[in-house]
Amino acid sequence: MANGGPVEHGYPHLETVRAAVTALYRRLSCDTVRTFAASVPPADVAFCDTDDLHLRAQRVAREIVRHFRLPDARLVVGFRRMTHAANVELTAGPEYFVELNDRFRTHRRDIGAALAHEVAHVYLHRLGLSFPTTAHNEILTDTVTTYLGAGWLLLDAYREDGASSQKLGYLTPEEFGYVLAKRSLAFHEDPSVWFTSPQAHTAYGRGMATARHDGQQPPLTGAGRAGRHRYAHDRRQAPGTRPEVPYAFSCDPAGRLRVSFPCPTCHQRIRVPVRGRVRVRCGLCRTVLECDT
Repeated sequence: MANGGPVEHGYPHLETVRAAVTALYRRLSCDTVRTFAASVPPADVAFCDTDDLHLRAQRVAREIVRHFRLPDARLVVGFRRMTHAANVELTAGPEYFVELNDRFRTHRRDIGAALAHEVAHVYLHRLGLSFPTTAHNEILTDTVTTYLGAGWLLLDAYREDGASSQKLGYLTPEEFGYVLAKRSLAFHEDPSVWFTSPQAHTAYGRGMATARHDGQQPPLTGAGRAGRHRYAHDRRQAPGTRPEVPYAFSCDPAGRLRVSFPCPTCHQRIRVPVRGRVRVRCGLCRTVLECDT
C-alpha cells in the first residue's frame, strides 16, 4: 500500500497481467467468466459516516463474497496496525479471518477495495489457481479481482496530489486501467461512471488506449498502415520471429507458412495459415477476429 510515498506508473507487470487473464479463462471457461459481466455496484460497498464500522465492514465483505459466488464462505473482519493494506488467512474454510490496516478506521470509503483483493485471494485459493512466486501471485490476484468486476474499487482508491498519495494493490494505476479496459471491451460496461478519484479517470483512459492498441496489431485487420507494411516485410522474410512484434511465422510439416499471434481479448496465442483474409474464432474466449494474414 503506497501511503504518501511514490506511486509506480507505467506497465512493468504487463506480461504477467496478460498471462493472468489467459490463466483465468483457462481455469474458469469462457461461460463462467461471462457470468461476471456485472461489476460490484457502488451501493453495495458504500460507507456512511453514521455506519457502525465493524458491522458495515462485515456487510461489505458479505456482498463481495456473494459477487465471487462463494456462498458458504464467511469472512471475519478485524483491524490492526500493519504495513500492508490487508491480510487474509487462507485455510480450508468456510471461515476466513481478514485483517485490515488501522488507517481504514478513518478511510472507510476504501474498505471495499481492500476487501475485494482479499476475497479474490480466497476465490483463487479455492480454485487452486496460482502463479509460482508470491509477487506474481499478487499480480494474478489484482488482475482477477479487476477482470471479474470488483477491481474498479482498487483503481478508485488511487489518489495522488502534490502533498500525498494513496494506492492499493500491486498493479500500477495504468495496469489497473488496462485490465478494466479489457473487461469493458469484453462486457460493454463502463466503470468510469463510478470513479470518485480524478486520477482513476486518467489511469483508466491510458489503460484503454493500451488495450485498444492490442486490437490494432497485425495480422488483425484493425492494424494501421505502418503495422501492415512491417507485417508484409516480415512475411516475406518468414519463417522467423522478432521479439519486438507480437506475431511469429513458422511452417507446418508440409512446409506451408503459418502465423501465430495473441488474442486481443484473452491473450492465448492463435495459429492460422497464411492465406489472406480470414475470420478466426479464439478457442479459449470465443472472440471472433477479422484477420489479413
